[in-house]
Amino acid sequence: MPRSIPEPALRRLPKYRHYLGELAQKGIQTVSCSQIGADLNLLPIQVRKDLQITGIVGKPKVGYSITELTTAIENFLGWDNTKEAFLVGAGSLGTALLGYPRFEKFGLDIVAAFDTDPEKIGRWVHDRLILSLEKLPDLARRMSIHIGIITVPAAAAQRTAELLVESGILAIWNFAPVTLKVPTGIILHSEDLYYSLASLSRRLTEVMMAKANQPALLAVPPGPGGGVSGEMGNRGELPRGEVKGIAKAGPVAERSASFRSGANPAGDVD
Repeated sequence: MPRSIPEPALRRLPKYRHYLGELAQKGIQTVSCSQIGADLNLLPIQVRKDLQITGIVGKPKVGYSITELTTAIENFLGWDNTKEAFLVGAGSLGTALLGYPRFEKFGLDIVAAFDTDPEKIGRWVHDRLILSLEKLPDLARRMSIHIGIITVPAAAAQRTAELLVESGILAIWNFAPVTLKVPTGIILHSEDLYYSLASLSRRLTEVMMAKANQPALLAVPPGPGGGVSGEMGNRGELPRGEVKGIAKAGPVAERSASFRSGANPAGDVD
C-alpha cells in the first residue's frame, strides 16, 4: 500500500517546480536545499524532507541537478502523464478554467464541459463545445474519464458530485462554496475561495488598524524659550528647504513665515 504523503508537502511541490523553472531560465544548473529555503522562505530541512518524497537524492556540497529535480517532481505529481477531465458548470468561473492554458503543462486536459442551461448548451467556449449534463455519464464511461471539476452554484454541487461518482469519476476538484459528501475511496479536493478571501480581508484589516494606531507625524516640538529643539540648533529656525516642504502641506503655508522668524508654531499646528 502506498504511503500517505502529507498534504502540506504535496502543496509545496508545485511551488518548488515553478521555482526550478525560473532558475533554469537563468541558466542555473544546480541548486541546494539551503538556497531553495532562503528564496522560498522555508527551512532547509523542510525542503530536504519534501524533496525526498520524490525519491531523488542530492549530492553532498553540490545539491540537486535542476533538470533531474524537475523531472522527479513532475513524475511524482503525475505531470508527465496528461490526465483528461470533465468540467461541470460553464459559468464565469468554469469559463475561466476552460481558458487557462497552463493546465495542460501540469498534466490536466479539460476535454469537455457540461451545463444544464439551454442558452449555454451548444456554444463553443475556448474551443470546447458545451454539452448537456445528461450526456456526461455515458461519455465519462466511454472515454474512461476519472477527474471531474465542479464549478456550479452551491445548491447544485452535491447532486453534481453524486452524478460524477455514479459516472465513474474517482477524483473531484470542487470550486463550489459548499462541503461535499462523497463515498470512501473518492478523492475530493475543494478550493475554498471564500476562506482565502476572508483570510486576506482580515489580514488587511489588521494592517490598516496597525497603521491607524501609529503616532501621527506632528510639527517639531518647541525647545526651551520657544525655539525649535533638536537638530535645528538653538535659534529655532528650520532650513529654508524644509520650510518650503512644510509650506506645500496646505494651511501651514500661511504660517511658514513664523518658522523663519523663530516664532513658536506649536500652538497653531496639532
